[in-house]
Amino acid sequence: MINRRHIRVKVMQSVYAMQQSHSDDLVKEEKFLKHSIQKMYDLYVLNLQLLVEVQKLARKRIELSKKKILATKEELNPNTKFIDNKLLNSLNESVSLEGYVELNKLNYWDLDDEYVKILLDELQKSDIYKKYMDTVEDSYNVDRAFVIDFFREIVAPNEKLADYFEDKMISWVDDIPFVNTWILKSLNKQKASKPFILGSLYKDNDDKTFVSDLFTKTVLHQHKYEEDIKEKTPNWEADRIADIDMIIIKMAITEFLHFPSIPSRVTINEYIELAKDYSTNKSGYFINGVLDKLAKDYLSSNKMVKIGRGLL
Repeated sequence: MINRRHIRVKVMQSVYAMQQSHSDDLVKEEKFLKHSIQKMYDLYVLNLQLLVEVQKLARKRIELSKKKILATKEELNPNTKFIDNKLLNSLNESVSLEGYVELNKLNYWDLDDEYVKILLDELQKSDIYKKYMDTVEDSYNVDRAFVIDFFREIVAPNEKLADYFEDKMISWVDDIPFVNTWILKSLNKQKASKPFILGSLYKDNDDKTFVSDLFTKTVLHQHKYEEDIKEKTPNWEADRIADIDMIIIKMAITEFLHFPSIPSRVTINEYIELAKDYSTNKSGYFINGVLDKLAKDYLSSNKMVKIGRGLL
């Protein structure tokens, strides 16, 4: 499921895009933000489906080899450990996975099956595949560990696949690392006794509401924050502050003033990390200093009211 840090990333990107396009259609931009987050779920499903398609192709190749006129002994009696993999079979039999694919018409691997072939070829040349196929132990734990290694070492780092996803949707570039981690967690927690069920996109309704509230409140109130920011950056003209840094500061102020259940220190730490990932090398220190001063002023003037630990 999507976490609050990635929600903040998505909101930051949407605020930036809205500013760059000089759009004032808040409803349209919020709708696109939610669409972008939903498409991230599609990326999650597509990667899981890809694992299934690789196994299906391996099974198909084995069946074709058996039908050769001059089939070898090995082709007639192949090692079926991969196509019998219990976790992959669980994914293949998942009603929720199949249902989501059909409902949302995610027929990517039917149309672009060359990526399935690329991954199967790379897998079968790998040491992890050879080691797995030679493993005598037949257990769910062994099968699950192999699938995790397959995804982590073969699928996730594949540059051709990453380029393909980027071509399909530009926002997926930033989503790929998060989705990869999400998939590994999903695979790791899967149990032999349970069918595979797709997880929820959001942890709860609070997180779902957080998307809209953070975006709309930042956009609607950002101009009110500019004087406060100016006071805390006396040696900086507004146009000297990087656009992303300014957006990050304004989003943090929004959390200070409009989200009483989020501790101010959590907000500061989260936006420092965003600055490290999406702005300049020195942005983290700059934003930390500005937000720390603002938080103290808002607290002392009672503009910022936090519940419980937020006051610490």
